[in-house]
Amino acid sequence: MTDVGVRPDQDIRTTEDGDHERFAHVVVPASAVTEAYITGNPVTALCGKTWVPSRDPGRYPVCPTCKEILDAARAMRGGGGSSGAG
Repeated sequence: MTDVGVRPDQDIRTTEDGDHERFAHVVVPASAVTEAYITGNPVTALCGKTWVPSRDPGRYPVCPTCKEILDAARAMRGGGGSSGAG
């Protein structure tokens, strides 16, 4: 049997669970998503989901939690409009 070690600096939490996988999430700044596609580094959405982007977000509805947070932030800044997904 082989021993498997986990380095303490590695995050081994799974992000492929539940409803999070059914939504397009909002990441600020949006350029972080593009960088993550290139580098393979994870990003964190407004709702707290952390993952490495690999799918077309246009194929999914926007995460309601991300949208709520983005809309609240825009309202505080005096802006409005619809949300953008990453």
